[in-house]
This record gives sequence, structure tokens and C-alpha cells, in this order.
Amino acid sequence: MMEFALVKTLLNKEFYDNNKGVRCPDKLFTKDIRLVKKTIDYAMDTYEKDLSVAELEALFFSNNTLTTANKESYKDVFRRINKEDAMSQGIAEEVLSKMFQQVVGEEVANIGFEYVNGGEHSLEPLRNLIKNYQDDFMPNLKVDWDDMSIDTLLKANDIECQWKWNIPSLRKRVEGISSGHFVIVGARPNTGKTSFHASTLASPGGFADQGAKCMILCNEEPSHRVGARYLSAATTMSMEEVKGNYALAATRYKTISENIYIKDSTGKDMAWVEAVVKACSPDVVVLDMGDKFASKGGSDSHIYLKDAAIHARNIAKQHNCAIIWMSQLSADAEGKVYVDQSMMEGSKTGKASEADLMLLISRNAVKVEGADEQDPQRHLNIAKNKLKGGWHGVVHCELDGDRSQYTA
Repeated sequence: MMEFALVKTLLNKEFYDNNKGVRCPDKLFTKDIRLVKKTIDYAMDTYEKDLSVAELEALFFSNNTLTTANKESYKDVFRRINKEDAMSQGIAEEVLSKMFQQVVGEEVANIGFEYVNGGEHSLEPLRNLIKNYQDDFMPNLKVDWDDMSIDTLLKANDIECQWKWNIPSLRKRVEGISSGHFVIVGARPNTGKTSFHASTLASPGGFADQGAKCMILCNEEPSHRVGARYLSAATTMSMEEVKGNYALAATRYKTISENIYIKDSTGKDMAWVEAVVKACSPDVVVLDMGDKFASKGGSDSHIYLKDAAIHARNIAKQHNCAIIWMSQLSADAEGKVYVDQSMMEGSKTGKASEADLMLLISRNAVKVEGADEQDPQRHLNIAKNKLKGGWHGVVHCELDGDRSQYTA
């Protein structure tokens, strides 16, 4: 029986010391075993040594006054303990942890039942319960500290820029991104957000060209429209040019397309995103638009956006990928070259606080109606940068919209 094996394991002084007190309360055990557990507590405190079953049995009967019937019953208990093999410490700790959590769960449920049914008029008993157990809801937590040796830190520094930007003016200031990074890219509508990620992932020298497996989850534009941008970026050809020279386009597209995965994700949330990332193991993930993966909107949308951003950042860290979250800038950014995180749509600080890098795209102010469509200049505002070097400022480039190319 598991309980007898656990009692035998508690006779090991090292294991007992690691799990005594609130970590192993008497209430974890059945009524008959609780008295035996009290004897173990007494013996460990008094003799501070490993115990044999025979020693435990002798101490038990010398310290407890029992009826003849109870003596026979407990002799049978000790016979059963003696027959069991002690558990390995790792397994015993896991068993003890599960028993502990079950008992605490029952206590919480009982308090909740009393409260709902009018037996308790406050949640003070629950607060007291939590206070009593404190951190022992995870009674056997062991921390394996991260390796901070010089060699490990130098290696981590070397891969800080695992995937290099292919826009020369940007790469000069912010070399690139790596697994675990959470990047926010924001812009006003029709500024070139989709072309930006198509260019940096699929065009020559982009992340896919460097060997990164890139996954684009799009809920803003239809996936075939996003795919067309990626085709143009990968081939450096407009769609008309692709039609006119299909063979050349197919040759250029073949290698890049093997590292590009696009999926219409309309109506999906961050839990779905995590499931897809876990199943597909990408190197780079683009969420276009990131805000639409937040589960709810309304007056508290900033809360849900922050929660979604936290979830995205955790996905990046836990699943070893870089996540690029595409976002809108508010009307405050309209017509401005220099933009900052206060102009983020929906969540001015919540999303921003999670980002390792925030890159905001702007264009020149429109002076003549229609001229904006002809002006290729774009400005990349590095509004936040926790990456290598930490540079902040604005770099300038040009957008060839027909070919989805950002160039210096």
C-alpha cells in the first residue's frame, strides 16, 4: 500500500528533513497512520538519525497507551510497513506533493461550501489557510539555477542576433532578433506593415533565406493576399512580372517558400497560437494582427491586449521562437514622421511593456492629395530596444510596394 511505503520512506532522515512540518502534516494520512507519523516526528526530533521499522515500532508502543485490540491492530500496521519497500526519494516527494495538494484542495472546497451556504460570513478562513501554508502549495519545489558561467554568457551574447535584418539601415543599428524575443511592429493603415514582414522574412537575405522556419498567422487580410506579398518579396517581382516570367519566379520562390508557412487565423486566440507553435516548432512567428488574437475587446480591451502580449512573450520564451506582433498605431500618429509607443492603438503601455523591441513605421506627411501613394520613403522608429546595444532612434529606408521590398 502506498501509504505504508511512504511511512517507510519517512524513516530516512534526509528525506524527512526535506519534507517535515507543514510540508507533511498528519492530516495527509489515514487515522491509524497519523499516530505512527507522530512517533516518527518525535523520534526524528529526539534522535536525529535514520530509523528502522523495529525501532519505530518499539518507540510507538512505549509512548502510547493502547487497548489490547488496538495493540494487535497496530502490530499488523507495522508488519505491513516492514513488508513494503521504501520509495525512491524523487517518487516519494511527488506522491507527497500530490497528497498535500489534494488535502489543501479539500480544505479550500470546504471553506467555499461553508461561505456559499452561509456558514461563514467572510473569506478570512481562506486567507488564514493560505497564510498558514504560504509557499508550501508546491511543497517539494527544487530550483535548478540557470548556468551563468562565463562560457554560457558569451555563447548567449553571440546568438543575441540569430536572425539578421535584411534592411541595411536597420541592421546597422539593430542587428537582428533571436529565439525568445518578442517584437512589436506598429504602423498606421496602408503604411506597409504586411510588406515589412514579407520583406524581412521572404526577400533575399531575409530570415527564411537565412534558414529560419517562418510561420505567418494572419487575421487581417485574406491569406492568399498575404501570400501574394510573400511571393513578390521572395522573387523581387511584381505580380505582373511573375505572370510575365513564371519560370524565373518559380525558381526564385522555390527555396524561400520551403521555409514560409501561412495560415488564415481569423477568430483564433492566443491559446490556439500556442498550440500551433507547439505542434510546428517554428523559428519566427508573425501575428498579423496581434491585437486580434486577444480573446475579448470592449472597454477593458487594454487588459486583454496586455494579457495576450504576455501570453505571446511566454510562447516565445517557452517554445524557442521569435514572435513579431503586428499592431496598428492610433490616429495620433497620422502624418507624423517621429512616432512613439504612446501612439499605440488600444494599449499604450500594456503591450509595450512586454516587448524586447518595438519598431514603429511612419511615412512623410501628405502635402498633396494622392501623393502618399507615390512617396516610397519610410521611417523606422526604434521606440524600445532591450536587445544587444539598446540603440534608440530613427532609421530611413524605402518601400517598393509592388514588390514588397524594404530597401536602404
